Amino acid sequence: MIWRPGPALVASGVALAVFGLATMADAQERVRWKMQSAFPGNLPHTGVAAKRMEAMVDRLSDGNFELKFYEPGALVPALECFDAAAKGSVESCYSPAGFHAGKYPALAFFTTVPFGPQYGEFFAWKIYGGGNELQKEIYDRHGLTKFDCGATGPETSGWFREKVGSLADLKGLKMRFFGLGAQVMQKLGVSTQLLAPADIYPALERGVIDATEFAMPDMDIKLGFYQVAKYNYYPGWHQPASVGELLMNKAAFDALPAAYQAMLEASCGWNVHITYAESEAMNPPAMNKMLAEYGVENVRWSDEELAVFEQAWSEVLAEQSAADPIFKKVADSYLAFRKVYKTWGDAQALDATYLMK
Repeated sequence: MIWRPGPALVASGVALAVFGLATMADAQERVRWKMQSAFPGNLPHTGVAAKRMEAMVDRLSDGNFELKFYEPGALVPALECFDAAAKGSVESCYSPAGFHAGKYPALAFFTTVPFGPQYGEFFAWKIYGGGNELQKEIYDRHGLTKFDCGATGPETSGWFREKVGSLADLKGLKMRFFGLGAQVMQKLGVSTQLLAPADIYPALERGVIDATEFAMPDMDIKLGFYQVAKYNYYPGWHQPASVGELLMNKAAFDALPAAYQAMLEASCGWNVHITYAESEAMNPPAMNKMLAEYGVENVRWSDEELAVFEQAWSEVLAEQSAADPIFKKVADSYLAFRKVYKTWGDAQALDATYLMK
């Protein structure tokens, strides 16, 4: 005789299975993290990238892991995420490492480098050439960890109220400038300061600064710089490619379930890819719009002027390396990788066109 369960037993079995699945879902740990952003949520490419991270983590965790976005200054001033994350005041920050260069000048290397590599070579050094390991050494001292979590293409090298007749005209200008490029400008007599994105336009409008660099057309048009300054200079010798990161309190990260750690890592890798593609897609139409509708004049530095900037960068590199052992260690790694890469890079280099003009 073959035994078959009765309807009541079948029903109770199904109920137990459903209850078991529900219990497994309920057992998935619910975690709430604060993510202080250095960029406004509506700012293309950087602020949007942070909001994108919030949405992706929510999606992957089915709402159980909340990476809550906070506007700049909501919890921590935009340029003070390093200490807040180290102390655990916030679990994470979306910010470029270069915003923390006041702590360690070498951190600027991990965002962008003047006359440095673009996307491919830059990440090759960071991931396979020792860059990430060197950054980890710095962050480990402060109980911090990070994932690279966004990337953008080349930036412009500045908005000026007046056209620059020669580099001598830069002397005495007050200018917002970021990272290692700021030290280059200082060598040419520019008084530089680092301002958070939301503070730049008011400073430019009131004459607190005479000029500014910030980012790229699709971001700059949003911030309205063209309303005050009509001359936009190229190329962005100081930021050929830029990388943002999810900076995290290491103890908070280590306490996460392994699946949530993986969600952050995978989401950041995806965000790097999407953000870079987005910046390259959106900048051309924004640039054309400013030219056609807002009277912006794009100006390109001459080769001779770019050589002056590059020479000043070489001096900054030598001086900082002599003064700061950590800076030297990072710089030596970076330069050694570029030396090896150069053979490949030069062999694959193409001019814009080879057709007769």
